[in-house]
Amino acid sequence: MPALKQVQTDSDYHKQTALNDIKKLNSQLKELPGFCRDFFRGIEQTTTTKTRIGYASDLRTFFRFLFSTNPEFSGDNNEKKIADITLSELESLKPVDIEEYMEYLKYYTYNGKQYSNDERGIHRKIASLKSFYLYYQKRELISNNPTTVIDMPKLHDKEIIRLDSDEVAELLELVENAGEHLTGKKKVYYEKNKLRNIAIFTLFLGTGIRVSECVGLNIEDVDFKENRIKIIRKGGKEEYVYFGEDVAEALGNYIELSRCEIEPKEGHEHALFYSIQRRRITVRAIEELVKDYAAQVTSFKHITPHKLRSTYGTALYRQTGDIYLVADVLGHNDVNTTKKHYAAIDDDLKRSAAGAVKWEK
Repeated sequence: MPALKQVQTDSDYHKQTALNDIKKLNSQLKELPGFCRDFFRGIEQTTTTKTRIGYASDLRTFFRFLFSTNPEFSGDNNEKKIADITLSELESLKPVDIEEYMEYLKYYTYNGKQYSNDERGIHRKIASLKSFYLYYQKRELISNNPTTVIDMPKLHDKEIIRLDSDEVAELLELVENAGEHLTGKKKVYYEKNKLRNIAIFTLFLGTGIRVSECVGLNIEDVDFKENRIKIIRKGGKEEYVYFGEDVAEALGNYIELSRCEIEPKEGHEHALFYSIQRRRITVRAIEELVKDYAAQVTSFKHITPHKLRSTYGTALYRQTGDIYLVADVLGHNDVNTTKKHYAAIDDDLKRSAAGAVKWEK
């Protein structure tokens, strides 16, 4: 494996990403009523910036609903904006208003654009609204909370989409040999990115890291001596993830034979994976890469980087039967999250016990 120089890790990417998230949140807050800042300040210590961005987006949707459907808020006053809504006005709402909001979320039009939510989207938005109201109720800033009597939408279990072992083999074979059937510019593009793509797919299927964690990798984060990478988990936590020989070989080939030939754009010198523009590869670029290759392997499964993560988690659980190990490797804060995703496999393991013990008669 290539020997990497021990240099200071460039964290500019992660700092810039965090800064961009803060800017996005501040921009969203400008659209919301001023009293909302108390809520976001109150949840800051227990949530990530991305989570708060989600809250802000959900609340903005609720306020838009009020303006577009509730005459108490729209009326004849066309000058009134969302930011002008008062806490007392929200307190005056009734449970039926929240029920109408749930119905509205299924399919609605705003500023000429059409939107829709499945049961999980509605569940999340109502959960956000309940948390929002509860914050002010606990602080005795409102006495009426119309969300308390509203039942959360029922969530039906979704089948976990993952690749089967033969599909994984076919996918890796395709990434490695797809160029045999290409010509012209497509073949040149394929060959130029072949080792990078093999490394990315092998890394996903060999470690189960998230696409954001993959994009954030710097060259200094790869440790071939210990066969591990240092990643930044959700919330900014640094963590080591270990990899096997297949990943070590794929990463080593990419770094030693491909990456070293790239002259990166200024400010992108430390990125592990580069785009064709010689910049740090983006989440969207990797999502498109996975989508394009996976579609050639299976037309029935919508495979994303997250589905490759599920594929790895499934294989790890099948081989070890250790749900706590899977939760730790995948970076789940709550093992119940892991259990929920891999419950079907647990049933398979239990079923295999049915004929495992036989007694002589």
